[in-house]
Formats: sequence, structure tokens, C-alpha cells
Amino acid sequence: MANIDSDAKASMKFRVIAGPCVIENRDMVFCIAEELTALCLRMGIELIFKASYDKANRSSGQSFRGPGPQEGLAILAEVRDRFNIPVLTDIHESNQAVAAAQAVDVLQIPAFLCRQTDLLIAAARAVEGTCKSVNVKKGQFLAPWDMANIVTKMSENGLKPSSERLWLTERGTSFGYNTLIVDYRSLPQLQSLGCPVIFDATHSVQQPGGMGSTSGGQRQFVAHLARAAVAVGVDGIFMEVHPDPDNALSDGPNMLPIHKLEGLLRQLMDIRSALNHCTAS
Repeated sequence: MANIDSDAKASMKFRVIAGPCVIENRDMVFCIAEELTALCLRMGIELIFKASYDKANRSSGQSFRGPGPQEGLAILAEVRDRFNIPVLTDIHESNQAVAAAQAVDVLQIPAFLCRQTDLLIAAARAVEGTCKSVNVKKGQFLAPWDMANIVTKMSENGLKPSSERLWLTERGTSFGYNTLIVDYRSLPQLQSLGCPVIFDATHSVQQPGGMGSTSGGQRQFVAHLARAAVAVGVDGIFMEVHPDPDNALSDGPNMLPIHKLEGLLRQLMDIRSALNHCTAS
């Protein structure tokens, strides 16, 4: 087992949600999971592995969606068991919640679906009586304070903010056509709702539908946005990573090449350490 290095103490309790956008094939998923596990263990960072088994929200009906629930959830459960790490995946319909909750540790509600009451209730009830969590992404069309209604829906169905098992994720706000912008005031505003807040650094640089039949992205700005979010005091970072983003089957333009992840994480931990030192002083 890898040794935790000298930066470990400063990075404890900081969540990193990372993995490919979608399960392209089993071998690729296991290769990425192995690399991420070793890196985060070495740095003492809490890793939640992320991959989607079905990308239901695509620009084109011809776009790659993934292996589907049966094969995809089996792969994710195997990743969880083999590498002893928590796993996250998104669900799009209420009837997917129970099966997904059996295979993974965190159910994610996509941004476009964050107001879907039945989906939220299904996710909350699927993790009831467990230590599992739900991550709700803030819709690109919502103000941060509008997420209070979502928190209330989840709380009324057993998933209260005080449990720290309900997470909220900022992923940018629509700003004209095919463009997102991040208002960093939203991070403390979301934290005021009582939930851990994650910053999605890769989807925040996405250009939805920007390439016509697919989304574009500006991955060159991922590091800039991530560093700023950690400086604000976010509770974790979400980043989709891939060995070869230019040839990825989904969201390639905004994914981070996996070989750049360690350097960025070290920068983020340095920022977080300095922030914690200033707070303590």
C-alpha cells in the first residue's frame, strides 16, 4: 500500500470526485480508477470515483451514451469492491434510484433535473437507512438561493443537511448562448444551506451544444477555476478526467487529461492549507 506523504494532513476531509464522463469500456474505467486511487491515497485525499453508465442528456440522439444500467452498474460495483473506494453515478429517472444505490455510494442528480421532485424523493428514499449520499448539481438556470427549495424537498424525505449526506454542487450558470459563467459568491451562499458544497471545475468550462451536435469546452481554464474555488473555501472538487480527452466519447473538450491531475491537486492542497492556516490564525 502506498505511503501517505507529508501533504496528507493538510488535505484530509477534502473530497475529490473524479473519473471519466462515461463508462467507455471496462478496461479504461479500471485503469483510471487504479491511477486515481493510488494518487489520492498517496496525498491523503478522500476520493469518490465518478463515471456514468448512461448519458441520457446528450446534444444528439446519435451520441454515445454508455453501456446502460445492467452492465454499467456491475462495472461500478466492481470498481468499488476492488479498489475499496466510494463510487458516484448519476440517475435520470426515479425508477433507477434503488438499483443504482445498491451498486454505488453516491447518487448524483444532474443539473438539468435538479427540480424534478419525484427524482429527488426517489434518491432520498433509496439511501434511507444507509451511510450513502446524494449529490445534487445546481441547475445552470438557478440562483444559488433557489437550491433552498431542493434542500427542503430532500429534508422532508429523510435526507437532512445536518447528516452531511446531502451535497450540493456548483457547475456554472447559463450566460448567453452556449456559455457558462461561475459566480463565486454562490459557493458560500450554497454553504449557508447547511450542506457540503462541491465545485465542478470541468463542467463549469463546458460550452453546452457549442459544437452543434456535441458540447464544446475550454479545458485550459479548469485549473484557474478550481484554484479559485478552493481559495473561496469549497468542501470538495469535481473533475472529470481521461487519458485522452481529445478522443473521449463524451465531454472530451472540458475533461482534464489525467496526467495533469496530480500537479493541480498539489496546488489545490497548498491553497487549502494556506486558507486553513489563515483561518486558524
